[in-house]
Amino acid sequence: MATATLTIDLDAVAANWRALDRLSGPEVQTAAVVKADAYGLGVTRVARALAQAGARRFFVAYAEEGAAVRQALGPGPQISVLSGHMSGDTEMINDLDLTPMLNSLEQITRHLESLPGHPFGVQLDTGMNRLGVEMLEWQAVASILIDAGPALLMSHLACADEPDHPLNATQLEAFHEMTDGTGIPRSLAATGGILLGPKYHFDLTRPGIGLYGGLPFDTSVRAVSLGLPVIQTREVAPGESVGYGCTWTADTPAVIATVAGGYADGLPRTLSNAAMLWDGDIPCPLVGRVSMDLITVDVTHLAEVPKSLDILCAHQTVDDLADAAGTIGYEILTSLGPRYLRRYQERPA
Repeated sequence: MATATLTIDLDAVAANWRALDRLSGPEVQTAAVVKADAYGLGVTRVARALAQAGARRFFVAYAEEGAAVRQALGPGPQISVLSGHMSGDTEMINDLDLTPMLNSLEQITRHLESLPGHPFGVQLDTGMNRLGVEMLEWQAVASILIDAGPALLMSHLACADEPDHPLNATQLEAFHEMTDGTGIPRSLAATGGILLGPKYHFDLTRPGIGLYGGLPFDTSVRAVSLGLPVIQTREVAPGESVGYGCTWTADTPAVIATVAGGYADGLPRTLSNAAMLWDGDIPCPLVGRVSMDLITVDVTHLAEVPKSLDILCAHQTVDDLADAAGTIGYEILTSLGPRYLRRYQERPA
């Protein structure tokens, strides 16, 4: 079979959630961010594992993602939509009991007029300049919104993975200025914010990448493994090149394995001549260009060519692979393609 196998350890995801939960006090609720199909790992199985671990609030990017989480979990858990209340979302928000995080005066008006009494939160812009109600806008509408009883006031840190960045303290101060004395539950910290310490935790934290084994949560448990089948091997003579564009040429006789996996599967072309695959504990360099469906790997030094080679494993995390590609672990995870056979590991409850 030429289909690669992506192994997802649901127990590791649950363990990471519990570990991040322990980093804040018992009075702080720990939610779970499961947007982008749970960072590419499959929201149905991941959300259920997190709910079993104790998560009761979930964050998604869009209402359609909220529908998938509601289908997976059923009634009860709160599902917050970070994009807010978009035009056309009203029926879905109402029918599926989703909680939009309102980002603008337009969204505030839409929600209060179309769904009076329906739960909502407010996202505030404290300096990231992406989503959220700005300071002057908030000052104009705060009294009206507070009377309407939002479930949460939240903001998002732009540089939480850089603990010494001055914007962290600036955003914290702005968040206090906008929310102190409101009596409304507050949230500022995603994974990086949790690691900044208690003053960033407020009433609710929202871990995302740390659940899935990514930085900046460097003590997380690895949640993903990826093995790529070897389709064919060939002997390459000195002076012969491999792959598109002849970007790698053999200096000595070499054995090259052609492996199932390419940029259509989320392995970026920037890994060309830059990544490593593994046969157990033995590293094997990727040589030549990454193509749509295939990569080529130098296995000359192996005593026997294996049936598959690992690209995400104990020796290479998503962040290691991201470093080789010149990107971040988030992009590697969320780009993992639909052609992979997803295999879930979970101990029986």
